[in-house]
Amino acid sequence: MPAADTVLTGARVRTLDPGRPEAGAVAVRGGEILAVGDEADVRDWRGPATEVVDLGGATLTPGLTDAHSHPVWGIEMATGTDLSAVKDLDQLRAALRGAPRTGGWVLGYGLDHNAFGGRPVEAALVEEALAGAPAFLRLYDGHSALASGAALHAAGITGPRTFDQRSEIVCDREGRPTGHLIEHAAMALVGALAPKPSSAERRSRLTALLGDMAATGLTVAHVMDLGDGDVPALLAGVEYEGDLPLRLNLSPWCMPGATPQDLAELIALQGLRGRHWQVGGVKFFMDGTVEGGTAWLEHADCHGRGTDAFWPDPETYSAAVRTLDAAGVRTATHAIGDAAVRHVLDTVASLGGQARLRHRIEHIETVPDDQLKRFAELGVIASMQPPHTAYTRADHSDEWSKRLGAARAARAWRCRDLRDAGAVLALGSDWPIAHHDARRVLAIARSPLGAAAAGPALTGLMALEGMTSHAALAAGEQQVAGRIAAGFRADLTAFALDPVDTAPDELAEAPIRLTMSGGRITHLRDSP
Repeated sequence: MPAADTVLTGARVRTLDPGRPEAGAVAVRGGEILAVGDEADVRDWRGPATEVVDLGGATLTPGLTDAHSHPVWGIEMATGTDLSAVKDLDQLRAALRGAPRTGGWVLGYGLDHNAFGGRPVEAALVEEALAGAPAFLRLYDGHSALASGAALHAAGITGPRTFDQRSEIVCDREGRPTGHLIEHAAMALVGALAPKPSSAERRSRLTALLGDMAATGLTVAHVMDLGDGDVPALLAGVEYEGDLPLRLNLSPWCMPGATPQDLAELIALQGLRGRHWQVGGVKFFMDGTVEGGTAWLEHADCHGRGTDAFWPDPETYSAAVRTLDAAGVRTATHAIGDAAVRHVLDTVASLGGQARLRHRIEHIETVPDDQLKRFAELGVIASMQPPHTAYTRADHSDEWSKRLGAARAARAWRCRDLRDAGAVLALGSDWPIAHHDARRVLAIARSPLGAAAAGPALTGLMALEGMTSHAALAAGEQQVAGRIAAGFRADLTAFALDPVDTAPDELAEAPIRLTMSGGRITHLRDSP
């Protein structure tokens, strides 16, 4: 056996490999796992140049994967004043009065719908605090924003417009825009004018962000966008100067109105790669968000909204999926409402058995009993983000719950029900919609918050699988990732505490001793 580059010893190894569930040491060479064994085997793996890392009793697991994240696009989304702590209108006005001006603009992000106390999201509520400055404030869901009167004027928005996709410039009864912009096309009218980070700032912030992610145990992120198309060049620039701390798998968007040429270009992008990133898959939207009234529901929400799909003609979505499936391209579809989930499942059913584990549904915030078993039957992967439950309340007094009504709110984020029904369940954060800390994703999966708190939780092992072996299945990498076994990619995470048995609140703060991505140590913390 050739000598290892790195040997990890002094750990309890949870391999998630049925052939050998536990071990005591791991050898790594050339970015892959060379051997898995006991402490007695370490001597045989060592050579003159081998680095031996004693993990001091840590628990070593397959490297954690965030199965839904936006680390590149999120840098733009998370620009300006962080409004996530704002709880009411008085706090919002105070935050805007003191907010810095960027190129004369007030930029903010993370604003909770609940801060408006049930009132409509309108610029008139905050104009005095802005003192005439153009403002673009992203709400936490990433699908809506509040633009001030000056920002609307700069964008030439004076009334409603129609779009190829479900988007809306909200207007009052007289047809005047209120400042509330719902969904991507409407938001882009103002967002395109707002100041953006420079290329150098984006590279610097991306490297720092990915380093912070690695410090929470992350080795891989499934990136659910390709930005405006410049992301490959940005990543190439980062890799020219150094290495990405995480491996990134990126899925460009396919939006309503996509032509056959557009689909051909998406197919051609597959496999575009750098050292630690690649394009793999395509992202669709079947609906928007509950709070914005754009989740596609079987029955209207309590505001009379939610009966329309993001694609005005849902069959054109299905046709696009069929084209990509025929080319062997994996897809991920944003589907929050029950009607959206049903339509995606119906679309995959039309593809036949060869499509198993090639397609996934993102978010799945409310789903009825009769759809749960279809995920396993059709081989559709469920991709869910437990931290989203923090935006809801156990007493259903939040905007999400109030819009859905009691029956649908009681079916919130059914992670455990999907697992029990046999589904593959991949877990993520959806950063910057929620914090990227992988430990928090694991902890909330085991102790759901808000409207999901009354439902059954994942076990510690199920949660870990959601960010390791099941995440690997979601990316089609089950033969090379998600387990600690010889020949698999050396993606490894070492916890100071056992992530399976430790109580959720302790796990959320558990030190990460080591993170290794593709054989590269991207985070190392000395034992206490």
